[in-house]
Amino acid sequence: MFLRENKRHKNGKTHRYFTVVENRRTSGANTTQRQVLYLGEINDSQQEAWRRTLEVFDEERRQYCELSLFPDDRPLPPGAADAISVKLDQMELRRARSFGDCWLGCWLWEKLQLSSFWNIRLADARGDVPWAKVLQLLVVNRLIDPGSELRIHRKWFLRSAMDELLEVDFAVAAKDRLYRCLDRILKHKESLCQFIAERWKTLFDASFDVLLYDLTSTYFEGLCEQIPKAKHGYNRDGRGDCRQVVIALVVTPDGLPLAYEVLAGNTTDKTTLRQFLDKIEKMYGKARRTWVMDRGIPTEATLREMREAGTLYLVGTPRSMLGKLDQQFADKPWQQVHEAMTVKLAQHEGEFYVLAHSDQRQQKEKAMRRRRFKAYVRGLHAARRRCRPGHRSRIKRDTLLGRLAVLKQAAGRMAAAVTVHIPEEGQRPTPENFHYELDADVYHEAHDRDGSYILRSNMMQADATTMWSMYMQLVWIEMSLPYCLHCRNFYQVAGRGLGVRNSAA
Repeated sequence: MFLRENKRHKNGKTHRYFTVVENRRTSGANTTQRQVLYLGEINDSQQEAWRRTLEVFDEERRQYCELSLFPDDRPLPPGAADAISVKLDQMELRRARSFGDCWLGCWLWEKLQLSSFWNIRLADARGDVPWAKVLQLLVVNRLIDPGSELRIHRKWFLRSAMDELLEVDFAVAAKDRLYRCLDRILKHKESLCQFIAERWKTLFDASFDVLLYDLTSTYFEGLCEQIPKAKHGYNRDGRGDCRQVVIALVVTPDGLPLAYEVLAGNTTDKTTLRQFLDKIEKMYGKARRTWVMDRGIPTEATLREMREAGTLYLVGTPRSMLGKLDQQFADKPWQQVHEAMTVKLAQHEGEFYVLAHSDQRQQKEKAMRRRRFKAYVRGLHAARRRCRPGHRSRIKRDTLLGRLAVLKQAAGRMAAAVTVHIPEEGQRPTPENFHYELDADVYHEAHDRDGSYILRSNMMQADATTMWSMYMQLVWIEMSLPYCLHCRNFYQVAGRGLGVRNSAA
């Protein structure tokens, strides 16, 4: 970027206007110019408007002083002390660094009193640079522009103002120092969670009566030979070929994290809840808390233990429960939550069930169901045509069974709405022994359940609207905390939890 001077002669006077212009290279090795900022007119009658002061460091006197700046083609005004002329056409922007976001990250660090926390725990650690400052550099980077330690070392630190804010030199961003810092903080994980929870109470008056529990996963590219917890398992990103770790997180309804754990990649969701119940009681004591979870996390045995221990829960329930609870919900009145959402409450075997129905969700599921059903039926038609005698690519029985398996997997639950009759073993498929028909009862049942789902709880005094609103907080947390629930960078935000390095991953 550079300063451009534009002159205009008007009424016998010369007016000068300055703009900041940026050069941008386009395709074909061409360059185009873009006006970034209009600075306005600088003339004698507006001397005070274009006078600027700059604080500089005088190396001879070893102190700061203020100098007044003037364009080089204008005489210095009489009486102007410590004034210099500036050649505007030779001004250059060098080593532009990001300051505002780094300052805000450091301000948040001090507001949470993390300096005092880590200075005590890392005071005895040997090093040329205080380890607390190395950790602060890592945390601010995770907040602003998450990346690997190698990226901080090579690029990000040089483009930021962290050296000025931390009052350190490039030694704080040494590659090995960044890696070793993560290994030093791992043993303080639980004490950090407890300290942060106290700060939540002080700053935000946070309440821990309701806790939201969820899991996510992050996968690695490579063999992961130095990561013992990296295993093959159910991958939420569709990368079953990669090893992964599972991350479990407990947050408040306001999105404030309380505890986390990094588990082996082959850990199933339903085996983690018992561990976290004990962990929260150990860290924060026993209290009457309500746990909000997705349906795949708790098992029937775990829910029974929670009821016996007096622990409250609110959990999603498989849609198959709709058929078992039709009679309980039949005579219950609907409650209007908002324009497109209604709920009703029923009691069954000592628990409370909330039936929720969303008009928008119904339209979405209806469109999805129709699309899958049509694709399934078209696939059946195509397979049946290939069963005709004399067809140029007549299908065999084994090939037909494989084709049906693929179609059923793509159709999902809608495959049950069509009854398929296949030829017996040893028979060649024909239109007579391979046929299918619509199961109207199953189809209409799926149609009636579009847009509906069930919540399950043991809260005695809550109504349907309250329980639905509480469960929706879990959805909101998943959407508003990408670094904690859906983003792979949570693996870095959580302090690694593994004590391993990016290079090993």
